[in-house]
Amino acid sequence: MHGDQVDVTTEDVAILIREQFPQWSGKAIRLLESTGTVNAIFRIGNDLSARFPLRPADAAETLVMLEQEARASAELAQVSRFRTPEPVALGAPGAGYPMPWSVQTWLPGTVASDVDPSGSEAFAQDLATFIADLRKVGTRGRPFRGVGRGGVLTRHDDWMEKCFAESEGLLDVPRLRRLWSRLRVLPRTGADVMCHGDLIPGNVLVAGDRLGGVLDAGGFGPADPALDLVSAWHLLDPGPRDVLRRTLGCDDLEWERGKAWAFEQSMGAVWYYVDSNPTMSRMGRRTLDRILESAE
Repeated sequence: MHGDQVDVTTEDVAILIREQFPQWSGKAIRLLESTGTVNAIFRIGNDLSARFPLRPADAAETLVMLEQEARASAELAQVSRFRTPEPVALGAPGAGYPMPWSVQTWLPGTVASDVDPSGSEAFAQDLATFIADLRKVGTRGRPFRGVGRGGVLTRHDDWMEKCFAESEGLLDVPRLRRLWSRLRVLPRTGADVMCHGDLIPGNVLVAGDRLGGVLDAGGFGPADPALDLVSAWHLLDPGPRDVLRRTLGCDDLEWERGKAWAFEQSMGAVWYYVDSNPTMSRMGRRTLDRILESAE
């Protein structure tokens, strides 16, 4: 998926489990086929999952990141009425794998990229409830970390320029440039709130036509209140999207900023994953289509 990707096999994971967590050595280990772009995920037995970062990084820095993610996941699990993974353990480098790795609880369910909940108003209501619950949690004075989505839109201009250049021949770039020129200057008015940070289909579990759980909880933290509104564009058709907006009471400015964050994320997904992760690329296209339709 990435040119510098660090690969890990089921055999490697079995060795790591046997050497570091022998209490689980009798459990079956299975690679999870996933559209995720950050970790290789292995299921351990029926109740655990191991996550191995795909991109090479300094081991000490990776450990700090995984410890931060574990704290965020534990905090989110305490405040969400919907199920989220909980941290269990951190593993060390070994068996040829050069970085620390993590173990979490396994959540049953089907990700929204495999079953489409976009037309369900009940799902939209659940999603709004999840976002509202997070917003009620105080930041305890913690600011936005200052990297990635959730801060200042214009700080993403260089990345967007690269996305526009790479998307020539894939998308209607002139039209998309015009839209970004409007979205990027939308002013920020609200203070940071606690956000999940990455509510895309691959991180959302569906049960029937309802929200069954939310994955990838390690990014839980303070950010622009509009950040979790990316879910409106990644996951919902117009009717359910309106349900989510009404339930959260979003004004026009917050709503448009949520659209801007979804636009930024989708522009990167289309070209970067066009060959290596077609599901993510298609998600980006669908989200851009929804945003363009709403603009019209």
